[in-house]
Amino acid sequence: MNTLEKRVQTALSDMQDPEYKAFQSKLIPTVNPDRIIGIRTPQLRKFAREFAKSGDAAAFMKLLPHTYYEEDNLHGFLIESMKDFQETIDALDTFLPYVDNWATCDLMVPKVLKKHPQELFEKIRQWLASGQTYTIRFGIGMLMRFYLDELFQSEYPTLVAAVRSEEYYVNMMVAWYFATALAKQYDAILPYFQQKMLEPWTHNKAIQKAIESSRITDEQKVYLRTLKIK
Repeated sequence: MNTLEKRVQTALSDMQDPEYKAFQSKLIPTVNPDRIIGIRTPQLRKFAREFAKSGDAAAFMKLLPHTYYEEDNLHGFLIESMKDFQETIDALDTFLPYVDNWATCDLMVPKVLKKHPQELFEKIRQWLASGQTYTIRFGIGMLMRFYLDELFQSEYPTLVAAVRSEEYYVNMMVAWYFATALAKQYDAILPYFQQKMLEPWTHNKAIQKAIESSRITDEQKVYLRTLKIK
């Protein structure tokens, strides 16, 4: 084992919370419980901030694949801390193929990406076409987080609606995207449900999640219920 890897694993083990490990193991069924140490996210984020300043971050990020789930999350937090757009994209392209669960995928929201919307959008197109479950999910997540407000354009939901996958964690993200899009761009997104442009399961799941949202009006919820596919 690499000396740096051993030091990191020892530091992470010192933060272990056995009860949290049991809780997390149930939430992330695609990850072998033996790979989960059990560290609460705020504590791991704090460690990541300190580790990013240590000078060892770049070397650690080359040690792929990581052994533990928390090492993957640490890697994700280190990417979040990066300031250069292209370096961040390169780091994501290196790391995303190793991501094997929804939690690690969704925790990475590098702020620098939002400052380069056109370049990021072109990259998102590539991620959506990757054929890799969590790379696709990450791309949809970026569209959801950065392109549903002032940057919204009608072509963006069209891209997401075109995603076809047998993977639960891709389809769930498509549903989450459209539920959030209904809350933020209701008039533009409603035709996707009226014209049944999504797969039936995803269609119904998106409506379910939208109805559960406090950002959808009661009147809208009544109408969305009529659009469910039976």
